[in-house]
Amino acid sequence: MLKRILSYGLVFLLLLWLGNYLGLLKTNLPNLSFPSLNLPKIEELTKPQQVKLNEGKETVRLLNEESLIINAVEKVSSSVVTIGVVSNRQTFNPDEFDLFSPFFSYPGENQPAPSSQSQDIGTGFVITSDGLIVTNKHVVSLVEGKYSVVTKDDKRYDVEKIYRDPANDLAILKVNAQGLKSAELGDSAKLKVGQLAIAIGTALGEFRNTVTTGVISGLGRGITAGDPFGGFQERLDDLIQTDAAINPGNSGGPLLNSGGQVVGVNVAVSAQGQNIGFAIPIDTVKEVVQNFNETGKFSRPYLGIRYSQISKQAALLNEVPEGAYIREVMSDSPAEKAGLQVGDIISKIDNVSLNEKNGGLSQIISKKKVGDTINLTVFRDGKEINVSVILAEAQS
Repeated sequence: MLKRILSYGLVFLLLLWLGNYLGLLKTNLPNLSFPSLNLPKIEELTKPQQVKLNEGKETVRLLNEESLIINAVEKVSSSVVTIGVVSNRQTFNPDEFDLFSPFFSYPGENQPAPSSQSQDIGTGFVITSDGLIVTNKHVVSLVEGKYSVVTKDDKRYDVEKIYRDPANDLAILKVNAQGLKSAELGDSAKLKVGQLAIAIGTALGEFRNTVTTGVISGLGRGITAGDPFGGFQERLDDLIQTDAAINPGNSGGPLLNSGGQVVGVNVAVSAQGQNIGFAIPIDTVKEVVQNFNETGKFSRPYLGIRYSQISKQAALLNEVPEGAYIREVMSDSPAEKAGLQVGDIISKIDNVSLNEKNGGLSQIISKKKVGDTINLTVFRDGKEINVSVILAEAQS
């Protein structure tokens, strides 16, 4: 028992001595200096980060992706409009969407409805404050239809005039309005694969100003779009490919870059794959608008054929030249007058080879003028022949 008491006493004395020692140490702590870490608060880590880079007088501001998207959408959304039509045709039913139609045509489109109905069918965007609006030609293809546009703030304007571009799937609508906010047009020639892409449109003809995001998946794409069962097809070249979701009703809407500039016009989606959409480059739209402003119409040259682009791989497999395979020659067209035939392959125009890299036939023809004579290198029956064609003005 005595040993246990002595042991407890020693422990008590040891603890007392240790406490005094630590107390002395504590009194000296203020004399010690430690560096300040200045760690950021948790809420600061979730805010958009800003970095300044010294490039002369210019300051570069880097924001996170979320802020870029929000700012871009806020910048352009008031310039995006929904296009509606009143006609005697059956209107859009999402359950009847034709998966085989890259242009979003609908199985009931050619069937008369019991009575006239109003339906939101597509998207457009304002390019001038006095009421010029860009959309796709196929969105306003019903000549007998009465069209209107609805702005983000639910103001409705009747479309007074439609100018359809016969060479591209583009149209300009004119409404009687003042003070509309026009979208800023970018430069599609500067696009890079992998950069951010934002699409805005009236998805499914119902959900206005729907925003989807993705990236630029490819450039210089060529497709044959339309309804293969309805007999309507059109060749479109030099398109932008994106994986931003494009749905029925998005046609004619803007494709944006991260700065909120319009870099393309959404036009079609692949029926064979997922998240493969296409847009017409905004530089093509600029040329169309400039031509319209100068002449008051779309004065565009045309050759008068429907064709499919033969890729390099297909050309090698079939031992034919790369180029435009003619599927149809329009009646009384420059092509018919020059003697072009179904099955011909146009491999060159004015010694410029036709391939997907240079935009194909339609891109080369679009840079010509009405009345120009072009020299075609044509592959027919295993031989090359030369054909001269005088381009005429396309009729809308």
